[in-house]
Amino acid sequence: MKKIVEVKEVVTKFGTKIVHDGVSLSVYEGEIYGLLGGSGSGKSTLLNEMITLLKPSSGNINVLGKDILDISKKDLIYLKHNWGVLFQSGALFSSLTVKENIEVLLKEYTDLSSRIRNDIIKLKIELVGLSMDVLDLYPSELSGGMIKRVALARALVMDPKILFLDEPTSGLDPVGAEEFDTMLSELRDMLGFSVVLVTHDLDTLWNIVDRFALLGNKKVAAEGTLKEVLEMDNIFVNKFFKGKRGSLRSINGK
Repeated sequence: MKKIVEVKEVVTKFGTKIVHDGVSLSVYEGEIYGLLGGSGSGKSTLLNEMITLLKPSSGNINVLGKDILDISKKDLIYLKHNWGVLFQSGALFSSLTVKENIEVLLKEYTDLSSRIRNDIIKLKIELVGLSMDVLDLYPSELSGGMIKRVALARALVMDPKILFLDEPTSGLDPVGAEEFDTMLSELRDMLGFSVVLVTHDLDTLWNIVDRFALLGNKKVAAEGTLKEVLEMDNIFVNKFFKGKRGSLRSINGK
C-alpha cells in the first residue's frame, strides 16, 4: 500500500515544554486514519504540523510525496490544491455567504469561470446533503451541523486527495455525529480520498476509522487497527480503551 503521509521521529517543543518526543506514524492511501490521545497529547498540534500551520523542532513529515519541512513555494501550492482541511469550529468566514465561503479556494487557486465555479459549488453542497437554499445564508444563520457540512463542502471543493479533519463531530448531538461519520465514510468510498482526523469520539473510532495512532507520553503509544490495538497490553491502551466508557464496545468484540 502507498504511504500518503509519513511522520518520522518528530519532536515538538514550545519553549521548555516538550509535546512530541520522537513521534512516528504512517497513513496509507484510501484509509481513514485517526489521531487519538488524552487532552494535551498533541493530536491537533501534529495535524497542524502536517498542514504546515506549525513546524516541529526536528524530525520529518512527508505528505503526498513532499517533504513539508523543506518545501518550495511551488510544492506547497501543489499540496494546497490536493488537500482539504476542516477545523474543529468549521472556521467559516462570518462575513461571507455559504456560497462565497466554498468559492474562496476556487477563486484563489483556479482560473475557472463564474459559471463553472457555481456548478462545482452546487455539486459539493449536494454531496454533503444540503439543499441549494443554504447558499445565500450566512454562518450565523446555520445550525452547528450545517456549519460542519458547509465546511466539509469547502474542504472538498478542490477534489483533494487527502482530508485533514480536527474533531469533525465535536459539538454535534449523537444523531448528527453518526450522520456525519456515515457521510464521510460514504464520500471516501465514492471519491477515493484519504482522511486524517483528530477525534475524541469513540463512536467515530468504532464505526469508520480504519487505523489510528494513540498518542501517549509524547510518543505513539500504539498504532494499528482497533482489533490490533485492543490486543496490546500497555498502560495507555488500557487507560483509554479498557475503562468503563471505552470498554463498552470492545466487550462485544468490535
